[in-house]
Amino acid sequence: MAQAVKELWPDAKLGIGPSIEDGFYYDFDREEPFSPEDLGVIETKMREIIKKNYPFERREMAKAEAVKLFKNMGETYKVELIEKIPGDVVSIYSNGNFIDLCKGPHVASTGEIKAFKLLSIAGAYWHGIETNPMLQRIYGTAFPTQKDLEHYIKTIEEAKKRDHRVLGRQLEYFSMNDEMGPGLVLYHPKGARLRTLIEEYIRNEHLKRGYQLVIGPHILKSDVWVRSGHYDYYKENMYMFKIENQEYAIKPMNCPNHIMVYKSKTRSYKDLPIKLFELGTVYRNEKSGVLHGLLRVRGFTQDDAHIFCLQDQVEDEIIKVIDFVIDTLNAFGFDDFSIELSTRPAKSIGSDADWALAEKALIDSLNRKSLSYEINEGDGAFYGPKIDIKLKDALKREWQCATIQCDFALPERFDLKYIGQDGKEYRPIMLHRVILGSLERFMGALIEHFAGALPLWLAPVQCVIIPVSEKAGVYAENVWRTLFAGDIRVEIDARNERLQKKIRDAEVQKIPYMIVIGEKEESVGMISVRSKAQGDIGRMKLGDFIERIKEEKEKRVR
Repeated sequence: MAQAVKELWPDAKLGIGPSIEDGFYYDFDREEPFSPEDLGVIETKMREIIKKNYPFERREMAKAEAVKLFKNMGETYKVELIEKIPGDVVSIYSNGNFIDLCKGPHVASTGEIKAFKLLSIAGAYWHGIETNPMLQRIYGTAFPTQKDLEHYIKTIEEAKKRDHRVLGRQLEYFSMNDEMGPGLVLYHPKGARLRTLIEEYIRNEHLKRGYQLVIGPHILKSDVWVRSGHYDYYKENMYMFKIENQEYAIKPMNCPNHIMVYKSKTRSYKDLPIKLFELGTVYRNEKSGVLHGLLRVRGFTQDDAHIFCLQDQVEDEIIKVIDFVIDTLNAFGFDDFSIELSTRPAKSIGSDADWALAEKALIDSLNRKSLSYEINEGDGAFYGPKIDIKLKDALKREWQCATIQCDFALPERFDLKYIGQDGKEYRPIMLHRVILGSLERFMGALIEHFAGALPLWLAPVQCVIIPVSEKAGVYAENVWRTLFAGDIRVEIDARNERLQKKIRDAEVQKIPYMIVIGEKEESVGMISVRSKAQGDIGRMKLGDFIERIKEEKEKRVR
């Protein structure tokens, strides 16, 4: 793709062009913006390059020589990249007359490339930093066969229909705007209702499993974050400020608050495990370029808990968390997931021996559950390894939600203790874990999984009453009162609009049930029911409808 762009527009400068999970992109610096029509022109040129079957040739080059080469080519971004690469040698690839800096590897020649498509154009700051030049990013994808490509394109089209950002506006769930600040979510009444339903479910499930609720402050002195290690390892993602010459930080994590609750009194081995849970709102300084609807925000709430336990309790507690995650995913309609085990990163705290014990505990727990997983080398938290459980939605896309982290380091840093059976002091082990993870991200995944048509138990509005005329208004009010008393989330659409428009609007709002009421229904003391899933159900007694709703809610019918 980069070769095609350079042949079509020689003045374009090259940024970076990596492969990504579902394709690839390349960043270009060009005065004129690319247009959607340009993508077709670039694809045509790419096919010409593929047809010529240029071999990909790799050679190593001294950095000084490479800097000179790319300076002469006017590729200033490549020069900057070369200068930052460690060592004295870099690798260069060429195909035909095109030369690029690349680590590789590649297929043998351009002729081996089969089915591909360029997808979109976006802006991207160089290195993702707002003060750097804005480049143009072209996204594309490639597959071994045309059939695979067509299946992927169909999936993309379906994903566009399910985009939670579009549905969030359409269903009046939430909004975000630059006047408030990017990455900050404003929940509208229906979105706040949905979030409250999720919170109520997850809070009750924690209480059933022996967790204790706690609530902590949103700001803490920087001294706490220095002690935890976040100041050294996470400061760039934190919001810092001063009060009376004392530096504070808005919390990016809930861990220190829960640690302080544990430390508030002497603990015995008989007390452990202690499970502290909080729906804790945190704030992280994410770059504006990576913000994405509810999926990546600057302020979000986690169903966060920390388990303080004995060493011989660790595996059992990890298994209980895994079971909790699977039960919760199933309850919300997610039947499939994948698991990653992330190991020690280059920047971390704690001893090798403790890291080895922590990793073993996670691995042994997964093995005891006979769960398959992939190793994600070097991507653990700075204080401990972790298990990440990613749910798969209706389109088989993965969403990061649940995390279980095994931590020996923070209990030592904060000098956590318990009194053992022999009367001596010992150090507990700390498990950090979330089930849904970020409630914002989980809501985004939920909306896209169901394409906005949420199951009845989660629908912010479960039923809308549509009077055929003003004459049916009193009866509609009586029906509303009865349904409301039956704990059904119900509204009346009393607008002066045609019946078909009201029905259509209710369908667009993806409301599970409509009750149409006219003089005929009133005369026989019944209601006409229309289901979003089944269409026109017909007339029924109000009591029968209430029982139907209650049964569907209890079974969590999807």
